[in-house]
Amino acid sequence: MDIRRTVTTLLQDGFILVFNLDKLDVIKTAEALLKAGVRNMEVTCRISRPLEKIRQLRKALPEFVLGAASLIDSPGMLMAFNRSHPNDPLPSVDQVAGEGVDFLVSAANFRPQTFEKYAGKIALIPGCGTTSEIMNQFGMGANFCKLFPAKNLGGPEYIQAIDPAIHKLVSIVPTGGTDMSNIKSYISAGVLVLGASFSMIDKATLAAITEIQDYNLLSSEMSRIRQAIADARRDKWLKIDFASADADTVARATGRSFNLI
Repeated sequence: MDIRRTVTTLLQDGFILVFNLDKLDVIKTAEALLKAGVRNMEVTCRISRPLEKIRQLRKALPEFVLGAASLIDSPGMLMAFNRSHPNDPLPSVDQVAGEGVDFLVSAANFRPQTFEKYAGKIALIPGCGTTSEIMNQFGMGANFCKLFPAKNLGGPEYIQAIDPAIHKLVSIVPTGGTDMSNIKSYISAGVLVLGASFSMIDKATLAAITEIQDYNLLSSEMSRIRQAIADARRDKWLKIDFASADADTVARATGRSFNLI
């Protein structure tokens, strides 16, 4: 998929679901998202056999915007992890890229070699925690910068505090502790896309979804989240119709750059 279409989809959706539950079927989850009007999802490599699930989803829904997350972009650390987990190894950045994912996500920074190889081809969302990391990763070609763990780093207030220092140029994707109670605060702070796991759903409802595999209920919950994001964005960005705006339109209206040349 063209990187511009990937970035546009993420901006239009306003939300990236982190698929991190082995109890749920990855394809049925993606279909529930599509029913809710969300056309993307990231498969975290913290689940069992992530590469297999990525392949299944890519084959079943080729137009779905698919990301791979929790990547370890450090050969030494990856080798150490896989020595300890020989029966369920963690895929490398190159392996997931080879499966045709549309975006790559890490909890930490990506190496310069990764930017050299994939910037401008696959959307890159590195994990950052400081203004220096955000500036460094954006300067190498990051399309968004993931703030992780967002809640522990200060949440919406932290983003609002550092935004002037990065000249309100970089689009930050807060992940970790995002929920229905802080969607509006994050968007008021300038966030265009939120990342979140199934923790966005209250525990009782999520238990019902997983126990009886109720993907209609999952779709309903995703619709509720997406609507909350749409409402908050409408209040913040009066002149942008995110449902139809492409990445260039959003960039002009917000002043953000998505490193699309």
